[in-house]
Order: sequence, then C-alpha cells, then structure tokens
Amino acid sequence: MKRLLLGDEAVAQGALDAGLSGVYAYPGTPSTEITEFIQMSPLAKARGVHSRWATNEKTAMEQALGMSFMGKRALVCMKHVGMNVAADPFVNSGMTGVNGGVVVLVADDPSMHSSQDEQDTRFFAKFAMVPTFEPSNQQEAYDMMEVAFDYSERIHLPVLMRVTTRMAHSRAVVNVKEQPREENKLNYDAQAKDWVLLPAFARMRNDIVTAQQIELEKDSVVSTFNKYIDGNDHSLGVIASGIAFNYLNECFPDGCPYPVLKIAQYPLPKALVRKMTAACDAVLVVEDGQPFIEDIVRGVMPGDSVIKGKLTGELPRTGELTPDLVRKALGLPEADIHSVCDDVVGRPPALCKGCGHRDVYAALNQVLEDYPNARVFGDIGCYTLGFLPPYKAIHSCVDMGASIGMAKGAADAGQWPAVAVIGDSTFTHSGMTGLLDAINEQSDITVIISDNLTTGMTGGQDSAGTNKFEAIVRGLGLDNDHLRVVVPLPKNMPEITQILRDEINYHGVSVIIPRRECMQTLQRHLKQKRAEEAKA
Repeated sequence: MKRLLLGDEAVAQGALDAGLSGVYAYPGTPSTEITEFIQMSPLAKARGVHSRWATNEKTAMEQALGMSFMGKRALVCMKHVGMNVAADPFVNSGMTGVNGGVVVLVADDPSMHSSQDEQDTRFFAKFAMVPTFEPSNQQEAYDMMEVAFDYSERIHLPVLMRVTTRMAHSRAVVNVKEQPREENKLNYDAQAKDWVLLPAFARMRNDIVTAQQIELEKDSVVSTFNKYIDGNDHSLGVIASGIAFNYLNECFPDGCPYPVLKIAQYPLPKALVRKMTAACDAVLVVEDGQPFIEDIVRGVMPGDSVIKGKLTGELPRTGELTPDLVRKALGLPEADIHSVCDDVVGRPPALCKGCGHRDVYAALNQVLEDYPNARVFGDIGCYTLGFLPPYKAIHSCVDMGASIGMAKGAADAGQWPAVAVIGDSTFTHSGMTGLLDAINEQSDITVIISDNLTTGMTGGQDSAGTNKFEAIVRGLGLDNDHLRVVVPLPKNMPEITQILRDEINYHGVSVIIPRRECMQTLQRHLKQKRAEEAKA
C-alpha cells in the first residue's frame, strides 16, 4: 500500500506497524509530527497505544524504559536539544539494557531553523555505546523502524534513530505493510540485577556493553542499510550518511562515477571505510551536521590518505547541508536554479495579533521604565519573540527553564529587580525546580508564568500544568499573598501594571500568572464549536 508521508509520519507509521505500544515525547520541532500522527492514527486508537505528551524529555525516556521493562515496544521522540534533558536516563539505558524494544528518535536541526544550537546527536549514541540508525529517505525511515525494534530486542540495547530537519519535514511516497505486527505481550523477563545500577551490578553491565561494541560494528558492516557501491573513477571515493546520500544522488542522476559508501547504521563500519581507502586516491565525507564520521575516518585511514570534508573546507562546518553544497564540494557546476526573488522582503517572526504575551510585555515595559537597571530573563517559547521589536523586553534566553534559575542567580549577585518570564509548558517542563530553589532561599525575584493554556510554539499541544499552576506554585511553598493571577488584556493594563509594581517592590519571591488562551488554539476551538453547533 502506497502513502504520501512526511519523514516524521513515515517514522510514526513504521513504529505502529512494528507493534508499538507507546510513544513518549515532548513537542519540539522538527520531531512533533511523529507523536501527533500516532495520536490521530486509527490503529493506535484501536489498540490503545499510549500517546499522551510527557512533561519533558527526561520523563518521556523514563516512561519508555518502564514500558520496555514490562516487555513492550516504546518509541521516544524529541528534538536534539531535548536529548540534553533526557541524557541521564538515555545514557544509563545503555547500562540497564532493554527488555521490550526501545527506539529513541531524535530530530537534529542543522541551520537552527527553530533551535538554540546545531547539536549532532550521533555523539550521544557513541557516548552511551548504543547503535544508531540514520535514514536517507522516507521509505528507509519507515523500513528502519521495524528493523530497529527487532535489533533492540536482539541485542538488549536501546537504538537511537537520527533524522534531520529536511528528512523530517519533506514528503515522499512510502510503501507500507498491509498487516501491522501485533504488540508484544506483557512479560517479566527483565532482571533486577541489570536494572538496579548499584556500582557492583553496573560494573558488570559496563563490561558486557563494552564487549558488545565489537559485535555491533560487525553488524554495521553487514547491514542492508550500509552499502559499498563501486564506481569507475577511483580518483575519489564518497562517504555519505543519511540524507546526504540523497543529495549525492541528486548530483548524479545517471549514477555517481565514484565509489560510494552509504552509511545509515552505526557504529561506523570501519572495514568498509578501509575498503574505500584501499581503492580510492582521496575520500570526501558528506554528512549533515558536525564532522562526526570525518573525525572517525581520520583515525581509521592511513596517514597518507587524503580526506576531504568539513574539516578541510570543502563543506561548511555550520549550517544545513544542501545538494548545491555537495555539488560544489564535488567540483560540479552549480545547478541552474533561480534564487529568491529580490522583490520579496523578508519578514521576521512576530507574536500573533491579539496574543496575550503582547499585553504582558507592554505592561512589563511600562513598569520597568521606573527601574533603569532591571534585568528580564526569558525562556523558550513564543514569548521569546519579546526580545524583538517593538518590545525588546528580555535580556536572555538560554534553555528550557533557565529564566527562573538565572533570575535567582542574578539576585544572588545583588541584582534588583530580577524578573523571569516563562511560559506555562516550559514551567512544568523544567521551571518548577528553579522556583523551588528560589522559594527555599526567599530570593528577591519576580516570576511571570505567561499562561496561554497550551504549548503554543510547537502548534498547540496539551500543556501538562493547565489549570494546575496555582496549586503547583502553592505546593512549592510560595506565600499565597504573592501569587497573583491576571487577564492580559489592554483594558486591564492599570491592574496589571499595579500588580507588577507591587510584586517587584516586595523583596521575596513573587509569582504573577497572566492567563489568556493562545489566539491560534482559540480560533480552532471556536471553529470546532461552530461546526458542532451546525451539526446539531
């Protein structure tokens, strides 16, 4: 059966057809569509596949390990910076191993289309000593899921699957199975001695996993996803991984004249690399992301071998790989394509018209005119756009939840006023612990939890703390007299500005919650309501 699917959707369908029992994820572009596809899947609904959003990537990874412990197959999805949050359980999952198969799908974002950095997740897999799969097209992304789950259960390790933005968000026709695999049955095969990482047991597991690396590399050499394709011209060999292999094929519609080593499964198959070394005068390494393969190849090939790639300047170290960059590295003429029309003016991102965050920043800016040395620490979300004109309201944005911790640290240094602005989903993701620290020390900070009742930046997914924030903040120990809730509307500006002044001038922890629904989700809800009324 043929279906037109995004790369993310191919991953999701492949997981469902491989007998998935649960997907665990926190929304983050470019990985979000995987979980959303599973949430809308009739098969997933019929089988009761778990698909509710997790509070953050760490909890998602831990819940997936719990499902694996009971013998069932679990998929964990996140963007690359989410792996930083999930690193603790992910790295330790290499030590515990798995019972039911676990695939950790990470979507890297070269060129930082919607991210803070260009992190390459393959380094995490190498560090954790777990195998990696990296599809070169949507069909391979679909096919790899079943192989990855089977492989995870055979070697008793989690498997990381890496995609990049173009793979995640481009479409292709995919052949999918007519009959999905049944889910695993519940089992009690997991052994406590493997899963209890006391030093005595962890040392034994460390020896086992370290010894496995030789076998994992042998598996990569014979993998059907890794291919050595010979060519007539041995003046150059090309090692291409993931979507870069697709770009290489675009450069040579009639077939590449050089030998090509396609890499889609790691650890890197060094035997195939040595085969290319022996056959070719020079080797070009083409990969999207950091020079991960290139670094390893330099340690495998003889000292007199000529290696080209990102480290030697044939390909740029930063930004997203493109077919044109690959053509240039190969010495081919540029493709005859038209550039963006000069008459089209670029439009920077901006907060939506009517967005509650606008009123929050307008009020904050008005109040802070009286505090020339004020510092406002921002966070990850739509409201990060408050840094841009016309508001220019925040001074930092580092990572999920950093606003509260940075405001506290600034206050510890003697800064006043120190204001943190954080969104509702980001607060439950990783802001609560920072607030607990601040409350425990009675730090002189003002925290604004700008609640738009959804995870707005990634498309309006459910937010874990909706309708619970007052209870959460009180539970962390905040004085109820300094917990204030407002409705961010222009007509309420006098009330909001007065509350801001009062709480800034209170020398302790204050939390202000401006609450108004995201305009995008509100419009969807109103449209849905009108449709329901029309049916009635």
